[in-house]
Amino acid sequence: MDPPIQTRSPSLPEATPAAALRIVERPITWNAERRRLSLEYLSLRHGLTREEPVIAPVMVVLHATESATLSSAFHTFDPVRMPAGERPFLAKASPLNVSAHFLVDRDGTLVRLLPETTFARHTVGLNWCAIGVENVGGTPKAPLNEAQARANAALIRHLAGRFPIRHVVGHHEYLAYRKTQLWKETSPTYFTYKSDPGAKFMKQVRALLVDLSLEPVPSP
Repeated sequence: MDPPIQTRSPSLPEATPAAALRIVERPITWNAERRRLSLEYLSLRHGLTREEPVIAPVMVVLHATESATLSSAFHTFDPVRMPAGERPFLAKASPLNVSAHFLVDRDGTLVRLLPETTFARHTVGLNWCAIGVENVGGTPKAPLNEAQARANAALIRHLAGRFPIRHVVGHHEYLAYRKTQLWKETSPTYFTYKSDPGAKFMKQVRALLVDLSLEPVPSP
């Protein structure tokens, strides 16, 4: 049975246009094992020793789930451990399952899976400083749409009002950060190539955020 859904309106600075932003709360499983595996990941993969699995966000990474529904995406992220036999390259690096902080449904509904400052495994090398946003769809039959682009932009505005967000990145662009100080990955051979959410979607989102004067993606 799916966990109950709760809705609340986060407190936002008065100057933030997203003051009426509505976020649905549907937390994924967070328990002692996920905490332990997150601390382990921070140490082994990012080279960071911390008492709690927390991040200080300066970046938002946008993804596409390539799943048809929000429910199926939720159930992908909910298990604490990577399911047996899935994503062997990632599982070899850590048994911690992938996750994200937010899901964006196809109608633009925003769903929070984890608190923004809690560690989530979603982008190699950048998890330690990045909030992950997964958009439902991203396939030829279910392409990402305008409602999602607008929802992502509203969410990013909200996040930029709470944290020093300077970078908004598509998952397909993340390798451009390998030569920057933001990249923290202990193995030079651990990375993957991604195509989501795609240049078209990122162009739509960025067009709605021009006034934030975000940092450009570094040249490859």
